[in-house]
Amino acid sequence: MMSKLQNTTESLNSHSFNTLAIHAGQAPDPLTGAVIPPIYQTSTFVQDGINVLRNGHEYSRGSNPTRNGFETQLATLEAGHAGFAFASGIAAEDALLRAVLEPGDHIVLGADGYGGTNRLINRLHGKWGITNTPVDITDLGAVAAAVQPGKTALLWVETPSNPLLGIADLAGWAKIAQEAGALLVVDNTFATPFLQRPITLGADAVVHSTTKYIGGHSDVLGGAVIVADKIFRGQSLAETVGFQQFAGGAVAGPQDCFLAARGLKTLGLRMERHCSNAAVIAQWLQHRDEVSAVLYPGLESHPGHELAKTQADGFGGIVSLQFAGGEAAARAFAESTELFALSVSLGGVESLICYSSEMTHASVIGTKLEIPKDLVRLSVGIEQVEDLLADLELGLSAARNASLAEASV
Repeated sequence: MMSKLQNTTESLNSHSFNTLAIHAGQAPDPLTGAVIPPIYQTSTFVQDGINVLRNGHEYSRGSNPTRNGFETQLATLEAGHAGFAFASGIAAEDALLRAVLEPGDHIVLGADGYGGTNRLINRLHGKWGITNTPVDITDLGAVAAAVQPGKTALLWVETPSNPLLGIADLAGWAKIAQEAGALLVVDNTFATPFLQRPITLGADAVVHSTTKYIGGHSDVLGGAVIVADKIFRGQSLAETVGFQQFAGGAVAGPQDCFLAARGLKTLGLRMERHCSNAAVIAQWLQHRDEVSAVLYPGLESHPGHELAKTQADGFGGIVSLQFAGGEAAARAFAESTELFALSVSLGGVESLICYSSEMTHASVIGTKLEIPKDLVRLSVGIEQVEDLLADLELGLSAARNASLAEASV
């Protein structure tokens, strides 16, 4: 296995985020001078002698220049020590869990999070003796009370959370994890490193679905783990995760890394528009009679608004809403927009709409973690906001008609 040293954060810290996004890990090709590093679409590399590797490359599962450049780009932007790219967000999460956990370990798990993460931890890792306790991410007392001394190895949280947009106090979570001798893992997919850098707030590892905002164009599947310079159970966290990536093999391919790296270069510009559009839409929805609640951290009425202001540089592009007309209205709304396409994903330049209960969170239906049936999640894209408002008006009209029909039965 090759060393992951070339994935460590480059010494570019004096530059701004947008400059780092373009240049970290993305130096021009030294052979040809190509401004954009080439895609190394190769499975293996010629050796200069038996086990004498040219620039450390042997086989693309262990090392590939395209992937390594993307991993450096990620680690730099997340203020991390090393980054690792995987074939999907779930593959990244699985690799991290396998790397750091042992049978009998316990996880304190944010209750309001992606259904796929819950499924992975409960239905796959649960078979190998990993237990977990779901907690309200906004209640530090509940988080601390859920720790099982001598057993809790990991605290796992999303903030903002999916799809209820809860805000966790990351410094508070980090303090609890440190006192427990556990690792803090933060899913930073919604916020992205442009808005929030959890490692600077005490997190030990960050995970991403790079399919979402990092790729940004709904044309690539990927995931990532970025780690701090941390020793856990006597071993470097970077070496532990790096070995799991190599031995487990769920690596991102060079074409996927190229696309994600290209998307990452414009993350800052896109997030500014995602955030501004989402803020306008959230404010507009607050005044609609069809809507019973708008969940968006940028609203002063959101319980996590002040905390979000202190630990992030913006409020993101996801808005969730609940309907006065209940499930029927929510379903009608989700199926009646045109620009907001019905889809399970998020974070692309185009706007998407999701009925979370039965789409992204179907795995928790019938449990106490079930998502309300009157809730719809909006991934607000970068289109002209006036066009998006007109499109949402179509959905609200359908929701209103569904409510009237329901009332007349």
